Amino acid sequence: MPTIRPIRDLKNTSEISELAHSQQEPIFITKNGYSDLVVMSAELFEHFAAINKTDDAITHAEEEYEKTHKTIDAKDAFDRLEKKYFG
Repeated sequence: MPTIRPIRDLKNTSEISELAHSQQEPIFITKNGYSDLVVMSAELFEHFAAINKTDDAITHAEEEYEKTHKTIDAKDAFDRLEKKYFG
């Protein structure tokens, strides 16, 4: 169940911070009864950013395949990655 708090609760920043860190879920802030902001811990934000980066890479790869219909052998891909990152 998502955490929903009115905007006036942002006055108590310590409580919101503790809630964000303890629950590790976004906190939805409402203004006049409507969704206005989302607050989350930095750790959770970084987690979501990493997921988004992975999703973007997959989308890019799918788009590239649709344009070229070319694939590479997995062994060749891993060999290139190993050479690039480990010499």
